[in-house]
Amino acid sequence: MKVLEPEVIHHIQGGVLEGDNAEKYTKYYKEVKELYSGRREDDPVVYEVYSYTKGADVLGNLNWGLTVLKPVLIDSECNMTKGHFHVNKDCAEIYIGIAGEGLLLLMDEKGNTWAEKVYEGSLHHIDGKTAHRLVNTGDRDLKVGACWPTSAGHDYQAIQDKEFGYRIYKRGGKLEFAKRQDHVDELR
Repeated sequence: MKVLEPEVIHHIQGGVLEGDNAEKYTKYYKEVKELYSGRREDDPVVYEVYSYTKGADVLGNLNWGLTVLKPVLIDSECNMTKGHFHVNKDCAEIYIGIAGEGLLLLMDEKGNTWAEKVYEGSLHHIDGKTAHRLVNTGDRDLKVGACWPTSAGHDYQAIQDKEFGYRIYKRGGKLEFAKRQDHVDELR
């Protein structure tokens, strides 16, 4: 019997995805500065995304990914990913906290917004109809693994049209939640 090495390795505790079939992209502050209420003059890396996909974007195939969200503050606002809904609302996603600490910001289609704590070992099921965004609230990299169907798609435009209901700031070592004026929470 032939025994092969895996195509991709996820060094869970301290590393990233590596291998010929692993992809990586890096987001710099100036590429996503519209996410934040404040401004910075420099252009630090705000997050990196690693992914592994085998097969076409068809029902049944899966992606594996890793987001590394840097502990960057923008005028006291905690660093965050762009956030998205799935284009295919039947596709859920699983997140697992690997390192660091943060929040998984969630929003339903009506705009109701809530969060779940993310830390090493935390497991999160995200319904296909729920927008999601990671927020780093700690002092080191927040690393979160993810598994989602290749057919899910990402709808970033919906978040640009209707932002999450809260902004999260860190001042004096404490978190502050600022509710956006145009949001009313019905559920939470």
